[in-house]
Order: sequence, then structure tokens, then C-alpha cells
Amino acid sequence: MTSLGIVAVSALLIAVLAFAHARRTARKLAMLEEMYWQLKFEHGELKAKVDPTPPPTPEPQQTFVPLTRLRQGSGEAGSTHGGEMG
Repeated sequence: MTSLGIVAVSALLIAVLAFAHARRTARKLAMLEEMYWQLKFEHGELKAKVDPTPPPTPEPQQTFVPLTRLRQGSGEAGSTHGGEMG
């Protein structure tokens, strides 16, 4: 076998080993990714059990108060009940 053949066979062997290593790494990555999403899902479920969100507080009801009523009660000079302008 010539030196060129030896180089070709060793390169092929290295390529096969690298391919096998890449496949193992890809499988490990897929497994880790699946474990990550499972853990994230379980964490969300447990967090909801331990710390439930409080019920939303109702917004205060707003009622209409006429501006003239506010002015009458405060005794301002610009009130509509006939105040004197000095």
C-alpha cells in the first residue's frame, strides 16, 4: 500500500469516528433539550400550585358628579348660587 493509500484510509477512519461522535453529541443535545422543556413545564405547574395568582381586584366604580355640585359645596367665588364678586 502506498503512502497515499495510508493517508486516505486514515482520513476515512478519522471521518467515521468524527461522524459517530457528532451523532452521539446530537442525541445528547436532543435529550438535554427535552429534559429542559419538561423541567420548565413542571416548574410552571409547581409554581402555580405554591404561589397561586391572587384574584384580580375589582376596579372602583366611578360615578358622575356634576361640576355645579362640587362648586356649591366648596363655597368658591365662581359658584352658581349667586355669590357676590367684590
